[in-house]
Amino acid sequence: MHYQGTDNLEVMADAVNYNRFLADLVLQNSGASPQAVDFGAGIGTIALMVRERGLDVICVETDAAQRDTLAASGVAALPDLDALPDGKMPYIYSLNVLEHIKDDQLVVEDLARKLSPGGRLFIYVPAFQTLFSSMDRKVGHFRRYRRTQLVQLIERAGLTVVRAEYVDSLGFLATLLYKLLGSNTGDLNRR
Repeated sequence: MHYQGTDNLEVMADAVNYNRFLADLVLQNSGASPQAVDFGAGIGTIALMVRERGLDVICVETDAAQRDTLAASGVAALPDLDALPDGKMPYIYSLNVLEHIKDDQLVVEDLARKLSPGGRLFIYVPAFQTLFSSMDRKVGHFRRYRRTQLVQLIERAGLTVVRAEYVDSLGFLATLLYKLLGSNTGDLNRR
């Protein structure tokens, strides 16, 4: 599988405050687990940040070029979830990935199967379908989520939701502005 939005990932790698915010969320939700799986790691921006802060990270990335980038950074990178044993992963996180997957329910069930008993799953996705823009289309998003929609998805996979909330109100405003004033191509620029 080849991902069409790598250039946007590279631009977002420069969003230092946003990436620090995501890395902090990943660490805060780890339950002090020493190991994590980054499902849909992309070019590894967050995986590298949390690894620097002491979390042993295994990345799962379907895009071969992005897996090569991860490997060049010294991060273990697997092509799919099947490479992980069932019931053994203490912590899995996924940041801005489920919206790219047509059958998100099947993937969440696969993630649940990989968790060890008492393991944690942390999912961060874009919210509000009304914000769907050319950028979403360019990078292959199928949807944006409402909180109730995501909670139902997780519960149908047999997991218990501990907390579900909207965050990043500045991101809401930035995305709305992008939708109204941004590029028709879906490209991001560093400004």
